[in-house]
Amino acid sequence: MVKLTKHIPNFITSLNLFSGSLAIVMAFENKLVIAAFLIFLASVFDFLDGMSARALKAYSNMGKELDSLADMISFGFAPSAILFSLMKSTLSVDSLSFSSSYGNIVLLMLPFIVAVFSGLRLAKFNVDTRQTESFIGLPTPANAIFIASLPLILHFSGTQFYAGLILNVYTLSILIIVLSFLLVAEFPMFSLKFKNLKFNDNKLRFVFLLISLLLIIVLQLVSIPIIIFLYIILSAINNWII
Repeated sequence: MVKLTKHIPNFITSLNLFSGSLAIVMAFENKLVIAAFLIFLASVFDFLDGMSARALKAYSNMGKELDSLADMISFGFAPSAILFSLMKSTLSVDSLSFSSSYGNIVLLMLPFIVAVFSGLRLAKFNVDTRQTESFIGLPTPANAIFIASLPLILHFSGTQFYAGLILNVYTLSILIIVLSFLLVAEFPMFSLKFKNLKFNDNKLRFVFLLISLLLIIVLQLVSIPIIIFLYIILSAINNWII
């Protein structure tokens, strides 16, 4: 029984990897809503594998490496694939072709910078001993959730305002550059791991969760990227206070 339970976290991590792989296929098939939901599903599995590993005390070097590899697919390459499809729609092109203009070629390659910086972020996390209680740089799941929210907003908001804002070469290009920078920035960000439920020990976490809940109630899907920005802002305030 003990030997069986130690494999549960790795099984859940594998579900993360499976979801991320399907998300990539859906993104390249231009089924971006399905791809987005699969990334959200992968983030649930990513949360559960860590929680189960702690509960079962089933830590292993293999589990750590598998987790990074799964995250690279689900939160590195999958969001890049979504950005690629969004960029294609923005430029009104069917595919990446080297017969296209140089500008279009560069713009269609730009989304995969997110995958590169996600790989750098994950490698850095694995060797950085400072990131046991908090994060240095934007976590890849948060980055992926931000990107995955874009096609959901486009599909469910039903307004031309969001379409004009998101399906814009400048918006997408700036987002890619800023998010890639935040992934590897030497910028401490708080963790959502609760050691206990005492308010004084978790003030920042409770404030973040409360504001996030209010934003979700009021803004629904549009709240998702705002919540990620809120996370960054609260981390900056926390750094300044400390």
